[in-house]
Amino acid sequence: MVDGELTAGPLVLDGVEGRHAATVKRARTGETLVLTDGRGNWAPATVIGTDRGTVRLESAAPHHVPPPAVTVTAVQALPKGERSELAVELLTEAGVDRIVPWQAQRCVARWVGPKVLKGQQKWQQAARQAAKQSRRPWVPVVDEPAGTAELATLVRDADLALVLHEDAAESVALQDIPLPSAGTVLLVIGPEGGVCAAELQALTGAGARPARLGPQVLRTSTAGAVALGALGVLTDRWRPTDPASVLALPDRSAAEPTLPDRPTGREA
Repeated sequence: MVDGELTAGPLVLDGVEGRHAATVKRARTGETLVLTDGRGNWAPATVIGTDRGTVRLESAAPHHVPPPAVTVTAVQALPKGERSELAVELLTEAGVDRIVPWQAQRCVARWVGPKVLKGQQKWQQAARQAAKQSRRPWVPVVDEPAGTAELATLVRDADLALVLHEDAAESVALQDIPLPSAGTVLLVIGPEGGVCAAELQALTGAGARPARLGPQVLRTSTAGAVALGALGVLTDRWRPTDPASVLALPDRSAAEPTLPDRPTGREA
């Protein structure tokens, strides 16, 4: 992944990305890599040389992948411990477009003082790495943490807002809710202790609809990814209209050296 503008021509991959490509992936001269800027652009690039910690490339003209007609913003209540970054990774791999950390009333984890910026940066880094792993040309943006009052504003601005809630009396199965063909879907994922009554009232009062995914109760770190999978099937989010929107995994076998067959003991 490159931090600057992705253009055709010579390019040097250095820093963290260059060291990863050169020492971990062991990029070889003649091999084709896939580059992206995390803003919808990607391009195949041929390795023309390597040094310790850097890779020199010749990039082809980039392709641009537009965002889907239906974008999804996930409001993720802060999970505790290692499940915090797991939630971000799963959301990213499932295709989320924007992530808003939520300091819900029943969250065990608390972002206060210097933890606010540190937590946001860790989530953004987790989203970046998960986007690379899942070959996404777009890296979701992680917003500053929001409270319930700020969420009410996001609910009013969305084309559809859903609060995942398995216990609410008015909760409707996701597949039975009419979904927009374009615009923004706001998906609110509560904490392990659930969305409290006051929060649910504030969000539904702003226009959100309580929704359930199925008979099982999911953890806060996995519920968002499951919901995104359902939205991918129920909308056109998983139906690319342009073949260029699919990042092709380069064939590393072309750069692999051909080794002679190992002789058997009898042949030796």
